[in-house]
Amino acid sequence: MNSKFRILTLSLLTVCLSFSAQAQQSLIYGKVTTISGESYTGQIRWGKEEAFWTDLFNGNKEGNDNYRYLSREDRSRLREKIRDNNRWGGVWISWGSRDEYETTHEFQARFGDISSMEMNRRSEVRLTMRNGETMYVEDGSNDFNTDIYVMDQEFGETKIRWSRIEKVEFMDTPNKLSSKLGEPLYGTVQFYGGEYTGVIQWDHDERLTTDILDGDSRDGDVKIEFGNLASIEREGSGSRVITKSGRDMYLRGSNDVNSGNRGIIVTTEFGRIDIPWREFKKVTFSEAPANLKTYRDFAGLKKLSGTVTTTRGETLSGEIIYDLDEAYTFEMLQGEDHDVSYIIPFESVKSIVPKNYDNSLVVLKSGEELILGESRDVSEDNDGVIVFVNGDPKYILWEDIKEITFN
Repeated sequence: MNSKFRILTLSLLTVCLSFSAQAQQSLIYGKVTTISGESYTGQIRWGKEEAFWTDLFNGNKEGNDNYRYLSREDRSRLREKIRDNNRWGGVWISWGSRDEYETTHEFQARFGDISSMEMNRRSEVRLTMRNGETMYVEDGSNDFNTDIYVMDQEFGETKIRWSRIEKVEFMDTPNKLSSKLGEPLYGTVQFYGGEYTGVIQWDHDERLTTDILDGDSRDGDVKIEFGNLASIEREGSGSRVITKSGRDMYLRGSNDVNSGNRGIIVTTEFGRIDIPWREFKKVTFSEAPANLKTYRDFAGLKKLSGTVTTTRGETLSGEIIYDLDEAYTFEMLQGEDHDVSYIIPFESVKSIVPKNYDNSLVVLKSGEELILGESRDVSEDNDGVIVFVNGDPKYILWEDIKEITFN
């Protein structure tokens, strides 16, 4: 082997290793301490689902202190708006002891935004965020009361029951994991509205190369590791599956490959896109790139701030509380476009322009523009925003907002 060829080979090997190391660092890693004082450290998988720093921990926020910023007049206007919106819907409106509107607000944060979790009880978790903020989150999803899997450095894969967990502490994933639960599932998903490339969650569940796709072929039940697949294409009442070796088969009879599929989620640089099966066309798998988010990439949590322009021509700038709820850049904006659901961290949002009672134009910092609806975040169900102008809270109803531009 000549020297030039040897150098080229070593260079390519170095690049491949660096890509693999970066992909590994996108996996959730930390220490789980149990009520008996035992601790387990390694790659973490939350239930049989969440495995990446960009995956979401879901629940409900325990109360909302932001209503204290509303004046008596503001509360009266909000009450009137809510009653008007629900006049024909038969919806009861609940008000607190201090004449405040009470509603349940969903909590969503990426695992990379969280420093630690303490399990106070079966239905409540105390979160410490990366910026030091603490939050109490109540049961509101299957992320509660689930088993947690840890690929412990000594014990290997260990399943820990929720009732045994005292605390979970997240930390940087090592450059090299001696053992792991699997590699990221990555590729390009084509659907009727276009295509997106990113980390993939198949059927809202499978997301590692070691996860299994199963279905019925002409010859019987087939189980294939996702790491061996090149593509999956929806076809008739099943799917056309191509392996990396080129084998071609048609599978049916399982929610992995038919209309029972709950949807394909793609996590991109700006957020998560949930594509329902009826909109899905094809996924082509590829090697995960070197720019997947690692735990270090989530360290810059900030309060929301920007400028709100009203329909009356006012311009108000300062820190912002959106929908009387979201106050930090790690929190999520939700909406739909033709049955495709988007969950976008506010750090990726440049501006929001209400267009009508149910839709808003959302402009991302990447330059992409989306018309999103079917969610309180982008419709008339939004409770409005608070802008702290020189520290003084100013409340603006949703129908009075012309545009919000975030810093």
